[in-house]
Amino acid sequence: MGDAAKPGGYGQSARPPKIKNKSAAAVQITAEQLIREAYERQGSVQKAPRQKVLDGEELSDYQMRRRREFEEGVRKNRSNIAEWLRYASWEESQNEVKRARSIYERALDVDSRNQTVYIKYAELEMKNKNTNSARNLYDRAVTILPRVSQFWYRYTYMEELLGNVDGAREIFNRWMQWEPEEEAWSAFIKFERRYGEADNARAVFERFVFVHPESKTWLKWAKFEEDL
Repeated sequence: MGDAAKPGGYGQSARPPKIKNKSAAAVQITAEQLIREAYERQGSVQKAPRQKVLDGEELSDYQMRRRREFEEGVRKNRSNIAEWLRYASWEESQNEVKRARSIYERALDVDSRNQTVYIKYAELEMKNKNTNSARNLYDRAVTILPRVSQFWYRYTYMEELLGNVDGAREIFNRWMQWEPEEEAWSAFIKFERRYGEADNARAVFERFVFVHPESKTWLKWAKFEEDL
């Protein structure tokens, strides 16, 4: 299994990271900031039909009826992740964050490697200012699916938006242990250059050419040195 294979290369570590603080952070980030492009969804998320709710009792009856319908749906076809996503999305539309979170966790129990669940779950946490919860989700995702680059990109981007430059750098270094594609190394180098860390960028190039020793990689390094 490729994703679970032990990483190789420079500075490798076989021990998975521990997931730490689960409390909400004070800094707010919107989910929209984290999404640079649309992610292909596994099944469309349908909105619940609009209806006029006259009082609290009617609302409660409506919610109970819809939950029974969703529970019946996931009971009949437990492996249908699209149904879980619709269920969680509906709970979110009812401002039931705890219930939505529980449904995403249940969906991950069904399929712990489903990329869409992690993305939507992290978006839920960010929308509700639970930055540390989103951080823990991305940490889970990169631990279970270290070859899926979009999780690393989102994780480092989130930390950089939070102003946690050292944390973003640590995540980049963890990512490079898996010897990813050239674009990932270039993203790390650009990150270091944004903060004027030429020596750090040079150190990344040293590792880059070791993993990708093609002539174009050496030329990129030479161009970097010329531009200093």
